[in-house]
Amino acid sequence: MDQGLTSPPPCGVGVAGVYVPDQDEALAFYVDKLGFRVHTDVRNGTYRWLTVQHPEQPGFQLGLFCPGPPIHDEATAQALQALVAKGAMPPLVLQVRDCRAAHAHMQARGVEFTQEPVERYGQVDAGFRDPAGNGWKMIQRAQGDRA
Repeated sequence: MDQGLTSPPPCGVGVAGVYVPDQDEALAFYVDKLGFRVHTDVRNGTYRWLTVQHPEQPGFQLGLFCPGPPIHDEATAQALQALVAKGAMPPLVLQVRDCRAAHAHMQARGVEFTQEPVERYGQVDAGFRDPAGNGWKMIQRAQGDRA
């Protein structure tokens, strides 16, 4: 039924974040080793809003956020950092055209992999962690998959 309402404007997720204890170390990893670029790096007192962007995905930013004030109290910040260091946070997924080639390229840049490329479920995937402990799955889509 049309009640004179218009459809909502197009929207989507623009920023998702990971917790890192050292934003400068995380920035070097994501830029120098994974090939991301800085999108936003601004400060408000001790708080730093830092996001990076994959060059092939300009509509999305990955936030590199340090747990602590003004968002978290000290106990919460320490608990979050401990969870990240243990690899307990949900993994992120990096989609690539060729998992084995991306693995070789990233390994040459110093990325330490937790899982070598493996073919399963019609695709090839590998695993690695950032310096903070955030887990990543790198997935090569099966041919013909447009996702």
